[in-house]
Amino acid sequence: MEFALDQALKSYSGGLGFLAGSHMKSVYALRQNLIGIGMLWKYGYYDQGRRRDNSMEPQFHEKIYHFLTDTGINFQIPILGKQVWVRAYYLAPEVFSTAPMFFLTTDVDGNDEQTRAVSYSLYDSDVTMKVAQCMVLGIGGAKLLDELKYQPDIYHFNEAHAISAAFYLYQKYKKLPELKKRMVFTTHTPEEAGNEKHDINFLENLGFFSGLKMDVVRKITGIKDNIFNHSLAALRLSKKANGVSKLHGEVSRQMWKSYPGICEITHITNAQNNTYWVDETLEKARIKKDSKAISARKKELKSILFKTVADQCGKIFDPNVLTIVWARRFAAYKRPDILTWDVARFEKLLKNKDLPIQIIWAGKPYPKDEGAINTFNHLFYLSHYFDNMAVLTGYELALSKLLKDGSDVWLNTPVVTREASGTSGMTAAMNASINLSTYDGWICEFAKDGENSFIVPVAEGDDINKTDCDNFFDLIENKVLPTYYKNQKEWDRITLNSMNDVNEPFNSDRMAREYYEKLY
Repeated sequence: MEFALDQALKSYSGGLGFLAGSHMKSVYALRQNLIGIGMLWKYGYYDQGRRRDNSMEPQFHEKIYHFLTDTGINFQIPILGKQVWVRAYYLAPEVFSTAPMFFLTTDVDGNDEQTRAVSYSLYDSDVTMKVAQCMVLGIGGAKLLDELKYQPDIYHFNEAHAISAAFYLYQKYKKLPELKKRMVFTTHTPEEAGNEKHDINFLENLGFFSGLKMDVVRKITGIKDNIFNHSLAALRLSKKANGVSKLHGEVSRQMWKSYPGICEITHITNAQNNTYWVDETLEKARIKKDSKAISARKKELKSILFKTVADQCGKIFDPNVLTIVWARRFAAYKRPDILTWDVARFEKLLKNKDLPIQIIWAGKPYPKDEGAINTFNHLFYLSHYFDNMAVLTGYELALSKLLKDGSDVWLNTPVVTREASGTSGMTAAMNASINLSTYDGWICEFAKDGENSFIVPVAEGDDINKTDCDNFFDLIENKVLPTYYKNQKEWDRITLNSMNDVNEPFNSDRMAREYYEKLY
């Protein structure tokens, strides 16, 4: 549903898109035989603006891309009882150094306003529209390949969004074993409740099953009641599936093991594209083990980031002061505001003149998630009380890069087991920012506390939120700040270890190879 390929192409919301974008860039670098199919969102995800009182406002502006080529391919698929026109646009590999990419849209002549709107906004809040979007991606994606007369060996479904394609393909191949040997599936969701479910009759009425009779749909998916679980169907129709970190693979196998007929679930740990994300000067210094050069470059990069802070917030930050950044999708389980839960301790931390600190927040909530938007606004209003606290809008690829480059510490605060992988800390570590994190997702495969990162112990007891909050403050006050200001040699050692340890295992070239070897 989303690919973050370049700042200029607004076809993503967050981490899932960053990941897919890195994958497509590594495909290009490794010259793998693979193409990507996504959606051309007329309004992107949304533009993160502010109202007159500076509260966050989702804005929807039309996006026009002259670097996409109209393939001239137009075809129809049945959705909502209508024949809906779909057009395909092509992104050539040389534009952004990616795999060949196709993007589908319903915003074409011949469609009425309702069906044109299917490809307007990524993750539409209306359930019917969201399913229609998945049908354009799934059925439309499979039909596009037929229109191109291109026959892939493998269809890789990244999340279950495109599972409707399986029923289109079943009509083509007629037999379940023929379908299964061509389908693989990546799950990103570590909670059973987070996997999309709909009433099977609702889906049939939309045209989700491409005209397959309901007894056939039930037979091949093993779904006996009226609840169609998209991920479960994908696990039963694929030859193999994967979670996106070692821990997530284990969680997924545990989560689905009671369901009969599912395929094997392995794991391929998420990664990010070094070539795109890494600052060249920092990388040269890493290779030479030149900590002085790393430290000098970090101050330059901080100064560049702080121009954005001054522009958006009217605050002058100091490149010599330890800077912590929390930046990713705003969601409740990620606990963006955890440090503000202890008001007295937070105020004491930000007003400490002996060991000064600067903290920056950024990230996009889902535009209809009032709770997450309120958290974002609360942090912004709180920032008025502190010259050394900033909350930035417009968290997309370009700002993300500035924040990774300009942070000393990357703060990662999810409730343990809730983060399937998380990837923002990878690109921060590539750019000499040390991870300060709970022990979850990819961090479990990377982190060595005190060696390449600062890790809070896994919280136990009745109030894990309070425990985690206290532990984060303890680490910042007693370890992070004293090391940064009083033991430069130790800080340099941890930074260099972090850069070296993230470099190869969490480069998406490794991930792209593993998809070929372990999944395809």
